Amino acid sequence: MKYYVEPEKQIPVRECDVVVAGGGTAGVIAAIAAARQGARTILVESKGYTGGVAVEGGTALHSFYNLWKAFPGVEKRQVVRGIPDEIIERLSGIQGGTSGHAEMERGFDYDSVNTSIDVELYKIVSTEMLVEAGVEIQFNTLVAGAVVEGSKVRAAITESRSRREAVFAKCFVDATGYGDLAAHAGAEFTEPNDHAVANSIGVGGVSLERYRDWLEEREGVGNLAYGVRDGEDNRLVRITSIGEGFPKELAEEARRIGMAGVVTSTHDDYFMFVKFNFKMPVSPTDRDEATKAAIQLRRHHAEGIELIRKWIPGCEKAFIARSSPSLAVRRGRMVVCDYDLPLDAIVNGIHFEDDIMSYGFHDCAPRIQIKDGGTYGIPYKALRVRGFDNLLAVGMMITSDWDAHMSTRNTVACMGQGQGAGTAAALCARKNCSTRALPYPELKEALLAERVYLEN
Repeated sequence: MKYYVEPEKQIPVRECDVVVAGGGTAGVIAAIAAARQGARTILVESKGYTGGVAVEGGTALHSFYNLWKAFPGVEKRQVVRGIPDEIIERLSGIQGGTSGHAEMERGFDYDSVNTSIDVELYKIVSTEMLVEAGVEIQFNTLVAGAVVEGSKVRAAITESRSRREAVFAKCFVDATGYGDLAAHAGAEFTEPNDHAVANSIGVGGVSLERYRDWLEEREGVGNLAYGVRDGEDNRLVRITSIGEGFPKELAEEARRIGMAGVVTSTHDDYFMFVKFNFKMPVSPTDRDEATKAAIQLRRHHAEGIELIRKWIPGCEKAFIARSSPSLAVRRGRMVVCDYDLPLDAIVNGIHFEDDIMSYGFHDCAPRIQIKDGGTYGIPYKALRVRGFDNLLAVGMMITSDWDAHMSTRNTVACMGQGQGAGTAAALCARKNCSTRALPYPELKEALLAERVYLEN
């Protein structure tokens, strides 16, 4: 490889209290939380909108509740509240914004509720909440480097069409999904490449009810939930296929192109998410291989639409109404933090002396579940990047074990982590202290004041 040495140059400087890198599932919440604590907060996002995996790669938001329905006699509890639930409350006031927390009628050993969202309305609502909180949003801006002195990040180097800048702050939150800021700063990380990447499409010209009836005829209905759809309650909002629900030829073709049989929606005649998975040979941080994966997934979109038209009644005129602009990853870099949450702590419902949230969902249920329909805690120490005094990592970048990661990487877990990290970053900036010197009682008090549920 040939190299070119860039000439030294001066770049403009911005200053604030907290920088949140990444405006996705966790980053939106982190930035709102930091700003509400009075911190001058800058949110840096590479795309032109907010939401990340929640609006690009998911099927629904999992999960605001414990898995009570799988354990008769266990109390129903909403265990993730705070800012994440505020977003759902706002979406509930908009027709088609969300299904609400619709209880599963079938498949409740996976999740007791289904919370579907309209991805475009989610972008609007989350952006408005950032503006209301006073966050300075920098869309279409990349985190391109870091200024580090000893154990402190001094600035994030950003790059936009306007210019290159150095954004100095007292505390930083890496919510990029890829661990970009942490990697630029020189933090320890691994790249496990142990998950498939995905790209989802929205499909119009379809019928959820006819899809359900077609699966029912084949005894192939898995998850089933009824909630609010286009302003009317008790409407079908989630259905999945199981067993022999798909004819053999369709099942083989769907498997070949990575098309999942999970459908959710908040609108009539619309599948909000049809997901396509692709396992890359290397980490999704590899630009060239990620480009090949994106091209292949676009081809799979076209093939998937043809399968839907051919096989599913009521979908003969199905069409792609939207697609995700880029790959949705489940993990890019795994950033090494002060504590690595193990699977046994998750399944045994362990809570810690420094919890920043409670959580009760596991994406491998019913094979892996939290004991007795309970919850476990995600501790503050699991967010503190090892070797740095003012850098926190949230979302899919924490938790090294694959099975444990299959809980902490999920959307609502990421949202809750975001509120914990943003609150902590603002308090550290206010006190001018390191992330490890922040007294936990002060963090806990601030979280409780913002309606965070802590079981311990």
